[in-house]
Amino acid sequence: MDRALRISWYDLAYSNRDAYLSWLHGTYMPAQVKRPGVLWAAHYECEQGPPPDRLRHTDDKSVPAGNGYILLLGANDAHAFSDPAPGALRAEPSAEEKKMLAMRVGERVNIFTDEAQADGPEAKRREPRAGLSPCIQLGSFNCPGPDENELLAWYARWRLPSMSKLPGCIGVRKIVSVAGWAKHGVLYEFVSLEERNKHFPGHEKANPAMEAWTDRLVRKLIHAPGSPNVARRIASVVK
Repeated sequence: MDRALRISWYDLAYSNRDAYLSWLHGTYMPAQVKRPGVLWAAHYECEQGPPPDRLRHTDDKSVPAGNGYILLLGANDAHAFSDPAPGALRAEPSAEEKKMLAMRVGERVNIFTDEAQADGPEAKRREPRAGLSPCIQLGSFNCPGPDENELLAWYARWRLPSMSKLPGCIGVRKIVSVAGWAKHGVLYEFVSLEERNKHFPGHEKANPAMEAWTDRLVRKLIHAPGSPNVARRIASVVK
């Protein structure tokens, strides 16, 4: 039922971390889940490291570059993230909320809706009270217009089917943007960071033709700063 995602990437100053996380996990996330149509909230801390050399990233300085944390909200549809949501009254943020939200540095926001999904072999290990899985990989990017048909075919014919067989994979969602810089996104769920690191990086080597196709295609994409992010879950709230 969670066909839409609101995703926020941002950094935090170390001096603000403990106070902010206590407020986010204990106050803000439970309040968001009470909104009409919002089903869950999940917060992740990103693993830091350089992205693969073959990936291109935007040089547009107007695109915020925060990447330390990712906050995701899942909803019935994208209209749940309108302000105010259907059936809700507009509420001005409190002084505390304004103060805490101002601690986010370089925040970048996208609202996505589902294009397609596939379950992985570990789908049975999905946690019903946790929103999303313990480890995610999240890509956000744009694709030159003439190559979008190829991108569609690549996900349909190769990437999603291959994830349905990858050990450690719970599932994958190809998503497209309703609002935000990135037009395309992809969200992978894994049972753990260790399983992701063990199975995902070299999974295409057994099929050289598809590995070559992947290499040609991904070099055409223009990613958001830091994309793709690999991250560990640190909090989750479910309606």
